[in-house]
Parts: sequence; structure tokens; C-alpha cells
Amino acid sequence: MSAAHIFVWELSGTAMLTLLGCGVGANVTLRRSLGYDGGWLLVTFGWGVAVFVGASIAAPSGAHINPAVTIGLAVNGQVPWSQVPWYLAGQLVGATIGAFVCWAAYKLQFDTHDDPDTTRSVFCTGPTVRNTPWNLVTETVATFVLVLWIILTPSARPGPEGIPDFGNSALGYAAVMFVVIGLGTSLGGPTGYAMNPARDLGPRVAYALLPVRGSADWSYSWIPVAGPIAGAVIAGLAAEALSAV
Repeated sequence: MSAAHIFVWELSGTAMLTLLGCGVGANVTLRRSLGYDGGWLLVTFGWGVAVFVGASIAAPSGAHINPAVTIGLAVNGQVPWSQVPWYLAGQLVGATIGAFVCWAAYKLQFDTHDDPDTTRSVFCTGPTVRNTPWNLVTETVATFVLVLWIILTPSARPGPEGIPDFGNSALGYAAVMFVVIGLGTSLGGPTGYAMNPARDLGPRVAYALLPVRGSADWSYSWIPVAGPIAGAVIAGLAAEALSAV
């Protein structure tokens, strides 16, 4: 797989991920939107569908759309380390572009929103209780579950009498959607479950550049990057250890 192939497809899929994911955040947050105050379940469902759509589009590159997934697979030996920079570059650029397009779709609602300090949550995550070590733990644990599931989920293989055994892969990328929704409802409460450094950092950069009048909270921005990477590394190593049992 060429570097250009990886970059273009990861950019496309991750842009769609943040367009739809930030879109549900805007729908729930902005007062002049029809989904205003729709609640956490709407947010988790919207992000789950965003993952499904983004992964489906990025299928030609392996549908990572998340640096944590790429790093976890590399640690586990399923992706060459030489390809990792191209995955990460496409994901970060795509995530930023998707956030800008989301703002354009909701521009009138942003312009008429009377509480600009709440707009950051449309683009990026933040803790309900700020405590650096424990916020890192939350992001590490949630990402560990996601990446471990992705690595250990069996792919389709030949079955009896030529009938393929699809396992979890029968659901395709919808299976990942359900996992993301489940993680949001179970582990998303403390920090907003970034679980994806590009999904958080790209839109945070877009937010800092857009005329939406809020603070990007750069002092917190490294946690949704470091936590997911740590969780991914642990998941990659754990999967390798489990496969040896």
C-alpha cells in the first residue's frame, strides 16, 4: 500500500468522522438547532454512526481513522512502522478539515448561540472533574478496550463445507459502531471519551482558528492524545501476550 493511498483514504474517512461527530455535538449544544439539549445518548449514538461512516469510507487503507488504532496495530505487528507517519498525517489533516466543514454547516447556529463558552464541546473533549492523572487513566482505559477489541476480533475465515465463518466481522464496521456507543455510555462520562488523538486535536486546532469566541483549553489538550496512545500501546502488547496463550 503506497503512502499516498494511505494518506488520502485516512484523510477522507477521518474527515467524515469529525464532520458527523462534531455535527452531533453542534446539534445538541447550539440553542437554535433542532437537536438542542438532546442529551448524552444522542451524542454517543451520533459518534458511533460517525465511526461507522468514516471507517466504511476509509476501508481501502484499513479503516483506522484513529492514531491509537494505527499505533496499537503497529505495536502488535500488524502494520509496518514505516507506514505509521502516513496514517497519522492523513488522520490529523482529515480531522481538522471535517471540523471546519461542520462549522460551515452550522454557521448560522454558531452566530446566534448566546453562550460561546460552551462551543468548545462541539469540537473537542474536556473533563467533568479536572484531575490530570485520573483523566489520563479514563482515556487510557477506554482506548485500551477499543483497540484490544479491534485487534482481537477475528476476521472472516473458511468454515465447514466452504461456508465462511464471519464471526464478529459479519457486522462489518457496524460492529465497531456498537462498541463505540457502548464505550460512550459506560466510560464516556468523565472525559467525553476522545479515544482518538486526531479526533480531538484536529478539531481543537480548527476551533482555535474559527470565529467562535471560546477558549481551546490547550492546557488539557495533551491528555486526549497521551491517554489514547498509552491505551493503544498496552492493548497491542496485551493482544500479543494473549495470542501466545
